[in-house]
Amino acid sequence: MAPHEGRRGDFGRAAEGVGDSTQEAHGELAMARLALADGEVSHAAVHVANALFCEPRLPEAHELLCALAARRDDGGLGLYGPDEQGGMFAGSAAALAHLQAAAGDFDRALGTLAQVAAHEPHRPWGASAVWLGPGIVGRLDPDGLARTLLGMVQLLGDPVDDAQSAALAPFADVARLMVEAHPGHGFLLWAGSSFMRRLDALDEAVDWAFRAWTRDRSLEAAIMLGNAWRRVGRTADTEKLWAAVLRDHPEDLDLHVDLGELIAAQGRFDEALGWIQRALAVDPHHPKAAPAAHGVRWARDRDIAHLVALVDHLREHPDHGYAHELIARACSGAWLRHVPYPTEALTNTLRQLLDQVEPGDADISISLSALEPPSALLAVRGVFPRFGLSVQSVPEPDLRVPLRQGRCAVWSYAPGDVEARAVPGPPDPAVAEAVRAIAEPSWPHPALAYDRAVLLAGCALEDLLGVLVHPPAPDDSELGTTFARHEPALWVRLVQIWACLGIAHHRPDEPWAGSVRRSVLVDLAFGPEDWVSDAALFALVATAWLEPAVREDVAELVGHRFLDAKLAYRTREVTLLRSLAELVLATPDMPAQVRASAVEQLAELERG
Repeated sequence: MAPHEGRRGDFGRAAEGVGDSTQEAHGELAMARLALADGEVSHAAVHVANALFCEPRLPEAHELLCALAARRDDGGLGLYGPDEQGGMFAGSAAALAHLQAAAGDFDRALGTLAQVAAHEPHRPWGASAVWLGPGIVGRLDPDGLARTLLGMVQLLGDPVDDAQSAALAPFADVARLMVEAHPGHGFLLWAGSSFMRRLDALDEAVDWAFRAWTRDRSLEAAIMLGNAWRRVGRTADTEKLWAAVLRDHPEDLDLHVDLGELIAAQGRFDEALGWIQRALAVDPHHPKAAPAAHGVRWARDRDIAHLVALVDHLREHPDHGYAHELIARACSGAWLRHVPYPTEALTNTLRQLLDQVEPGDADISISLSALEPPSALLAVRGVFPRFGLSVQSVPEPDLRVPLRQGRCAVWSYAPGDVEARAVPGPPDPAVAEAVRAIAEPSWPHPALAYDRAVLLAGCALEDLLGVLVHPPAPDDSELGTTFARHEPALWVRLVQIWACLGIAHHRPDEPWAGSVRRSVLVDLAFGPEDWVSDAALFALVATAWLEPAVREDVAELVGHRFLDAKLAYRTREVTLLRSLAELVLATPDMPAQVRASAVEQLAELERG
C-alpha cells in the first residue's frame, strides 16, 4: 500500500501549494466539522486526511480524527483504505496509522506511518505521532520493526538531506530504543544499520552492523557492515570482508557486482571486471551485472561505446533500472550532460555589459577583429537591440560559406556583408512556446534528451527552423529570469539545441538515408559556421545513441565536420572547435583515428 502525494478523495481539494499550510489545514477541518454535523462521516474523513497532509502535527486534526473514530464501531479503521491501484493518499495513510495505534496495533501503525514518511521524508510524520514515545518499545515486535526499516530504506536516499534526517529522527529514536531492548537481535541490528546509514548516523550504523555480523555471521549482516564501513572510508576492510563472504556464498551475484564496483572505484578495473564476469557467467541476464561491466569499462577506457552499450542493454531490458542509474551517473560534461558554454568575443562582451548595464536600448558599439558566428550577435541583439558592430576582417576559410551546398539554411549573407540575414520567418507562437517549455539546460544523457524532444514531433518543420533564428525569450520563472538577466547567450544555445532535437523527430517513419530530418540536420550542420551547426550535429548524435542503424552515418558526418573545423583552425579562430571535438567523443562508432584527433585537439586547446 504505497502512499500517493497530492491525491485526495472525491470531496477533497488540492491543499499543497495554495497558501499557508496551517491555514489550509484549518480550512479543511472546518469543512470536516460541517460534514460531521450532517452525519457524513466518510466525507469528514476525507477533509481530516487533507488537513493531516497540510500539517501532520496539528492537534485539532488529531482531535477530530478521534471524534470520527468514536462515531464508528470499527474505531474508524474502515474510513481509510487503498484505492483500486492499491495505493493510498498520504494524508489518509497517516490517519489510518494513528487509528491503528489507537486500536493498539502498534506494529501495523508504525509500518503504515513509516511508509508515508519514506515516500515523503520532508514532512514531520514521525513528530505527529505522540504514540511513538519510549512506551512503545514493549509493544513492538523486533522482527516487524526490522521489516519496517527495510521497507523505508528502499525509498530513501543514501544519505538523505539534513531536513529529511530531522523529519525521520523519531523513527531513528524508536530504532535506538528497540536495539537497546533487544541487543542480540541480528535482523534488527543489520536492518537498523541500513536505516541509520541513510540518516548519516554512521557510528551507530557501523556498530549495529558489526554486532549483527559477530553474532550470526549472516550474509545480510556482512553486506550492511561492508556498506557502513565503505561510508566511513574503510574500503580495504570492506573488500576483505566481502571477498571472504563470497567464498561461503558464491551464489550471491549482487555481492559479486558490489565487490567489483568497490574494487573499480580504487582504479583496479580489470580485477573488478573479473568479479562482475563471475556473476555474468552464472546469469548472463542479471539486472546489475551486465550494466556494471559496461560502467567499469567506461571508467577504465572513457570510450563512449560503453555508455552506448548501456543504452542498447536498456533497449533489450527496459526493466533493468540499474542501467539507467549508471548512464546518468557516468554522463558529465558538454553534450553528454549539458549544453556547451558559448565562448565568442561577442558573448564575453555581453556578459561584461550585463554586469554594468541594464538590458534595453542602450547605444553600445564594438569592433571585432574577425567575424564570428551570427547566433552570437543574435544573442547580443536580443538584449541590446541597438547594439552596433563593425568587423575588421573575414579570415579564410570564410565562415559565411557553407561547407556543403544544401537546400535548407537559416542564415544567409548578402555579397560582402558581415551580418547574416535570418532566412525563415518567426515561428508559430505555439511552437515557440513548446520549445521554450522543454528547453532544459541539462539532460541525464543524450538518449533521454532525444526522447524528451518527441514532444516537438508534431511541430511544423518551418516553425522549428524559425525558432533557431527567432528564439523565444525565457519564461518568468526563477531559472528563466536568471537566463534573461545573466546568461542570454546560453539561453539561445539551449533553444537551438532543443529545436534541432525536435527536427530529429520530423517524419520519423521515413527511412533514414533519404529522410527529411536527416537532410535538414545535415544542411544545418554544414551550412554557415554557427551555433546551429553543432546543435544540428548533436541532434544527429542523440539519434544515433538510440538507433544503431544510423550510427555509422552519423559518425562519418560528425567526424568530417570536426576535421573541417580543425583544418580551418590553422588559419583562423574557430569558436566551435572545442564543442565539435567534444561531440566527436560523444558519438557512437566514431573511428579511433578521429577520436584520437579530438582528444589531441582538446588537449591543445586546454594548453591555450
